[in-house]
Amino acid sequence: QVQLVESGGGLVQAGGSLRLSCAASGGTFSTYAMGWFRQAPGKEREFVAGISWSGGYITQYADSVEGRFAISRDNAKRTVFLQMNSLKPEDTAVYYCAADNSAMVHSSSSPNYWGQGTQVTVSS
Repeated sequence: QVQLVESGGGLVQAGGSLRLSCAASGGTFSTYAMGWFRQAPGKEREFVAGISWSGGYITQYADSVEGRFAISRDNAKRTVFLQMNSLKPEDTAVYYCAADNSAMVHSSSSPNYWGQGTQVTVSS
């Protein structure tokens, strides 16, 4: 069983940056693919970014964040990060960290484990 705790959310102006962190406990972190999802008010939760558990850490991104966001992981610290640059008001959402037993988290994934979420608000 993996427990995930996100941090780093907050209020930022458009064009600014935030770095989200997700600390994992329990399980063998290095064997889980990790990902970030988000849910804006009145909308369904959507995939943001994913990183494989090994193999050179393959990454995938939603088209809406490609080139602005970067996902990374530090297995020694059991943490996954989401660096968010050039933020836009439409990035406002609750961001969720997820872990999956598969090789990769992508847009069609239904991850096994979820964090409680962290709020990101981007003002115009």
